[in-house]
Amino acid sequence: MILTELPDFNAEDAEVEVIEHPEASTERSAGRRMALQVLYELDCTEHSLADVIESRLKEHELPRKAEKYVRLLVEGVVVNRDQLDVFIQRYASEFPLDQVAIIDRNILRMAVYELAAQQNISIGVIITEAMELAIVYGAEGSLRFVNGVLGAIAGDDADTPPTIVAEENGE
Repeated sequence: MILTELPDFNAEDAEVEVIEHPEASTERSAGRRMALQVLYELDCTEHSLADVIESRLKEHELPRKAEKYVRLLVEGVVVNRDQLDVFIQRYASEFPLDQVAIIDRNILRMAVYELAAQQNISIGVIITEAMELAIVYGAEGSLRFVNGVLGAIAGDDADTPPTIVAEENGE
């Protein structure tokens, strides 16, 4: 049997689950959240960087400092993505990055970018913020995976984050 018409859909009858996320604790945290959303969209579409950033910033108004930080993170990750991926792959060698969840991959990229850009943010804060993103946006195993990779990076004194093209500080 071939359906020629789709059944009527009544949105009022549909069960909709709305997921409420806790508020970001700082402007930088809010910036990281939006940057992750932008990077996710860029990773799974052909949309332009400028269009995605502008669209997200119109949807969710942020303080000017947080807006600058979104741009800093997104542009830094996009410009340095290849170097970041090579570095991350050393610590997640059992998981090819193209098979890692898009959210997890971009949380790691942002965290390693922040480590490499040396923006006077402690490694503990960077890891804590990455773990928070994994809790809020990731799947069941995201927190453990992100924490494991970043913990291995933090514990390896012999290795330094990749040399990157760092933008001006987003402060």
